[in-house]
Amino acid sequence: MDRVDTCLIALRRILRATELFGRELKQSTGVTAAQFRALQIIAERGDATATEISQRMRVSQATVTSLVDKLVREEMVMREKSAADRRQTNIHVTPKGRQTIDGAPDPLQQRFVRNFSAIEEWEQAMLVASLERVAAMLDADVIDASPVLDAGDIKRSTAH
Repeated sequence: MDRVDTCLIALRRILRATELFGRELKQSTGVTAAQFRALQIIAERGDATATEISQRMRVSQATVTSLVDKLVREEMVMREKSAADRRQTNIHVTPKGRQTIDGAPDPLQQRFVRNFSAIEEWEQAMLVASLERVAAMLDADVIDASPVLDAGDIKRSTAH
């Protein structure tokens, strides 16, 4: 039973770290981790389409629309019809959006990426297999999730 408790404690610590970071991010920037990731994707090139954001975040177009709507309301991004193809809408980061990114705490997933990238490939493969196994043990392997560390409120939609 000791290993079971150790595993449950480790899972709880991961969930707690994610929850605390989400709170810190929301408090300092006014956006959720998912909204922040969408903002980062847009800012990488200066603009992006909803399809590009959806593919990068591995979430639905409807989720991206909701994320972008919030960022537009907060004046962090703006939508603009493409000059090349009027059917396409480009989403541009605004100065306020750029300021939000620059002033945000170090994103939790970026800390993870740095540390994960620093370990040997065999250990990376072992961790991936172990985490996928844990997800399956929790029947969570079928849950649609983006690569954004955000515990969030389970009563809210994935877009907020």
